[in-house]
Amino acid sequence: MRRYVASWSPNAVAGISLLALSCTGFAVLCGVHGLPMADALVYRAEGAAVVGGRDLYGFTVTRWELPATYPPFAALLFVPTTWLPLAALKAAFLVGNVALLLLFLHLSCRLAGLPSRPAALCAGAAFALWLEPVFQTVLFGQINLALACLVLWDLTRAPGAVGRGFAVGVAAGIKLTPAFFILYLLLTRRVREAVTAVAAFAGTVLLGAVALPRASVDFWTRRVFETGRVGKAWIVDNQSLQGVVARVLHEPEPGILWAGPALLVAVGGLWGARRASGSGAAARGVLVAAFAGLLVSPISWSHHWVWCVPVVVVLLGEGRRGAAGVVALLFTARTLWLVPHAGSADLHLAWWQQPLASPYAVGVGVGAIVCGWVVLAGAPQFRPFPNLGLRPRPRVGLRPRPQSPDGLKRCRTGEVLSPSGD
Repeated sequence: MRRYVASWSPNAVAGISLLALSCTGFAVLCGVHGLPMADALVYRAEGAAVVGGRDLYGFTVTRWELPATYPPFAALLFVPTTWLPLAALKAAFLVGNVALLLLFLHLSCRLAGLPSRPAALCAGAAFALWLEPVFQTVLFGQINLALACLVLWDLTRAPGAVGRGFAVGVAAGIKLTPAFFILYLLLTRRVREAVTAVAAFAGTVLLGAVALPRASVDFWTRRVFETGRVGKAWIVDNQSLQGVVARVLHEPEPGILWAGPALLVAVGGLWGARRASGSGAAARGVLVAAFAGLLVSPISWSHHWVWCVPVVVVLLGEGRRGAAGVVALLFTARTLWLVPHAGSADLHLAWWQQPLASPYAVGVGVGAIVCGWVVLAGAPQFRPFPNLGLRPRPRVGLRPRPQSPDGLKRCRTGEVLSPSGD
């Protein structure tokens, strides 16, 4: 009885009320402008192709002609989306993504070593819903929050837990970008977890090949190399390094001009993640790996950057409220939608518009420079997340330092995505 009463404390009521108010505002906005959920329609079409035995990569759906771009294993997981009417499917994606946002916040608190209270989670979700990547994920029926939850749950499990690394491999089997975390596991000397992740990934490929042999051959020998199939890299929707280089150089296909910097960012990001994890800032190591993966991916749509949520939580856990506010503002401002982006206008932006068109990449770059300066300046290390299984390296001859106590998205062809319907 005492637990029941405590669960309805004023703080809990306030948190739930904030979340309900935020969701209501989101629903009203969607009712006025429409709820496209274009990506959810693609997933549904993939599931229907599996059920009907049709070519998985030979169709496009919606008037924006969006194709299937995920591995065959993902299409198998999308089969249940064909069991619901369209309206019910949209409702399920809406409610499911809000629930996943709450779970993501809970896992972010675990990463930061913070207590995870229901009232705080509800209040946090009420505000996080309006971060541009989260907003776009919910609006378009994306699975970014589900993949991020898989990865973060796996990386924050207790040392020695059975099957650590398995969820990372499954996430990579659904969408290839999380495979970057396998490199992170290797470089942080978590070899057993990395091997488990590789085995899980291989299992998803094998399962897809058994169930959909023709689609598997098509994807792994052809479609996986067709990055242009995913969308035009130069539009402002793409916040990866390739998108930045393409817009800065006014070149739709930057080629080697992008590959070189991407390699440097990948190496530097993994080195930074390893250094952070080995020096007692394991939470930052995870986030550095996440952002490095987003930067070097050929396409990282703005809604892929949901990893901004744990960044804010970790900064709050470190007592850096000002920095957390700056990050939250960066991912709420939506400056990328303020620059001209109709047709090919993205390729003809003025120099002063470039930072506005690439806020996430530029923000991460500036943040990396600042963090690097802090590390090189010998600033105290931040507390590690206790369940990551990582320990700071001992300092020979020195006593260990005490740790602190603590807009609407365009479709990928470059058209403006109309909010009037599906």
